[in-house]
Amino acid sequence: MEKTIKAELILENGARFKGNAFGYIKETVGEVVFTTSMTGYQETMTDPSFAGQIVTMTYPLVGNYGINLEDMESDRPYLKGFVVREKCDLPNNWRCEMELEGFLRQYKIMGLEGIDTRALTRCLRDNGTMKGIITTRVGDLTASQIKQKFDTYTNKDAVKEVTPKEKYVMSGSGTHLAVLDCGIKRGILRDLNKRGCKLTVFPAFTSAEEILDTNADALFLGNGPGNPKDIPEVIETVRKLIESGKPVLGICLGHQLISLALGCNTSRLKFGHHGGNHPVKDLNTKRVYITSQNHEFVVSDLSDDVEATFINVNDGSIEGIRHKSKPVYSIQFHPEAAPGPLDTQFLFDRFLKFIEEVK
Repeated sequence: MEKTIKAELILENGARFKGNAFGYIKETVGEVVFTTSMTGYQETMTDPSFAGQIVTMTYPLVGNYGINLEDMESDRPYLKGFVVREKCDLPNNWRCEMELEGFLRQYKIMGLEGIDTRALTRCLRDNGTMKGIITTRVGDLTASQIKQKFDTYTNKDAVKEVTPKEKYVMSGSGTHLAVLDCGIKRGILRDLNKRGCKLTVFPAFTSAEEILDTNADALFLGNGPGNPKDIPEVIETVRKLIESGKPVLGICLGHQLISLALGCNTSRLKFGHHGGNHPVKDLNTKRVYITSQNHEFVVSDLSDDVEATFINVNDGSIEGIRHKSKPVYSIQFHPEAAPGPLDTQFLFDRFLKFIEEVK
């Protein structure tokens, strides 16, 4: 039996949560967020949108069906740390290939278990997203050392960390989409590809000219980590692509980048939307859908040429937009889910129909 290693999570506001370290034992610093998904911890860990963050699972037992490499949403997990109430040491599932502990150890990610995740979630809900440190030096870090770690932490290069190094193609006989990959989930690519789309996937900082040279039918921007305003060169690329007249579609970070390119504004939510139970209202049909979401930033102000298509029922935030005269359409939530409900899968078909109508 392995020796228990004591560890604690220290937040910017001074709150401390003591537990036990697991996974790869190293001190780590990141933005502490919580997700309300009850299943899909593996998809959560491998979602590139969590790059640079310490992710807290609100569901108490994590790891009970193990890890299956087929369900990875990217080539590896990019999160800084993983916090759970209780990790399962004896997973039971016929698809299980490895345990949670070994998975985190393989990718050198620090885990923390045994803390009151309900209390941590309430702390983040009341005070907002904060930076945090997971450390095994329980009670040994001085106030100046903690401050120095918080002051030097930044997540501004998150997109550079998760974007692919080179262009690649996923073959298909239908609509040809040029995909700008700022950290897109495999689930989005999979759902587009299974609808027959040919996907030419570009690194995030590819020029508009190179993208347009493919003569794709439309540009697609998926999810990704961080503040969209940290990548102004990508916003400028999107602006040029919109000016070309090609349809431009987006999900999550892609939605925010499109909005900024159209003269809208974005702002940070108090504690973000993370999980698979967020209600969103279609402003055209008035129907409400339960959606999967993972974002810290939101479109907060619309320009005169842009109108909202979806809003969040809980807080009224903008969840979708379209340009009033140009072929531009985007949503904040995830129709591919993984994890989460599949209520809005039809939006992929709506995207493709939209492109055909423009053509």
